Amino acid sequence: MREIDCQIITDTVYDLALKANYILPDPVLEALEDALAQETGVARTVMETLVENARIAAETKVPLCQDCGLVVVFAEIGRDCHLSGDLYAAINGGVARAYEDGYLRKSVLADPLCRDSNTGDNTPAVVHVTLTDGDRVNLHLAPKGGGSENMSVVDMLVPAVGRQGVIDRVVEQVIAGGGKPCPPLIIGVGLGGTMDRAAVLSKWAIMRSLGEPSPDPETAELERDILAAANATGVGPMGLGGRTTALAVHVEKHPCHIASLPLAINLQCHAARHQQATI
Repeated sequence: MREIDCQIITDTVYDLALKANYILPDPVLEALEDALAQETGVARTVMETLVENARIAAETKVPLCQDCGLVVVFAEIGRDCHLSGDLYAAINGGVARAYEDGYLRKSVLADPLCRDSNTGDNTPAVVHVTLTDGDRVNLHLAPKGGGSENMSVVDMLVPAVGRQGVIDRVVEQVIAGGGKPCPPLIIGVGLGGTMDRAAVLSKWAIMRSLGEPSPDPETAELERDILAAANATGVGPMGLGGRTTALAVHVEKHPCHIASLPLAINLQCHAARHQQATI
């Protein structure tokens, strides 16, 4: 049994939260640059601005976006390790320190119905814990901005709509969002399970390295078809029209009840601020 001091988790979350707010992962930046080459007119100007913004943020250590998000952490805990301390307190301690030291905007309310109840340190984070093999702790962290999250949705579809119905519903949501979720998007899709399971899957989907296809061939084909349909809408960068409405679609599936077809659509803006570390 490997012992892990929770202070290490706090320090790791601190580093991840700062890095996530300042630096786009290489696959995201590369996708933006590739998309830039495909655009013309206003769409090209927008893409040039997004790429330049990412460069300046990384060089000067200022946030990629003024919305520094609500921190979401997926913690994969190895069964052969023991945490000496409280995991949730450790994660929140790292978040609080990062948002204070990094001068990151703090946007978390203690009470959703009390709009002046800001917690003052951007905690608590939303934490999802799963058990895995081994003696390591794997942390995935993403500051999720309000604009893209507000355009996300969970639907309980009629099973008869089938595969095409899923594609159509995702595209419908992309069109409804327009420029509000700050495209080009990464579209996370959770399909199956229950209402709550689908929602978590859709969030986990956007944690995947950008453009990495599902290992299941049928799911990977569904991802490609949704991406093509989303880009055919012409919503374009920041909703101003163009070829690039989405950079990638990631689908995660779970078995479900025969009478159900849960679908969760989690839209992620172009600032796909996902960072990962293994302890």
